[in-house]
Amino acid sequence: MARASAPAATPPKAPRELTGRAVLAILLAFFGVVIGVNVIMARFAVTTFAGVETESSYKAGLAFTAEHQAAERQAAMHWKVDVSLGSPGGGAREVNIVVRDANGKPLTNLVADGELAHPTDARRDVALDLEPLGDGRYRARTQAGAGQWDLVIDFAQGGERVFRSKNRVQLP
Repeated sequence: MARASAPAATPPKAPRELTGRAVLAILLAFFGVVIGVNVIMARFAVTTFAGVETESSYKAGLAFTAEHQAAERQAAMHWKVDVSLGSPGGGAREVNIVVRDANGKPLTNLVADGELAHPTDARRDVALDLEPLGDGRYRARTQAGAGQWDLVIDFAQGGERVFRSKNRVQLP
């Protein structure tokens, strides 16, 4: 009986030698990727910064206290501000405002100033040119884009703000 011979075993391949040049190439590639990602992320961080910072926290605290006191005085007046938004066409937006006192009577002799403030990017804020229509009514037209906005309206008498209305609105 003849024995079948076993197939010849292939000798194992010798591992590839790791040279200094290969190590240098691997290190340069690794750090190149890390530096490239850091440069891209730093560029995005700098170009998308909305500019929200406080120069003086002490002055910001004083301003907060003044705003808090103004809000308490405002709440005691019980004024009501009704806002309606419309789109007359051509991409324009129309903001209509009616302001009334605690008894529901229209308030006159007020100077209104307003803006559509973007909640996350102050660079997109849009000033409103509010024109008085009489009987406590005001209107402004603007080209603000779609999305969420904070509609901030200040009413002043004698150069001093007496009332602030702030509403989150959704523009289609």
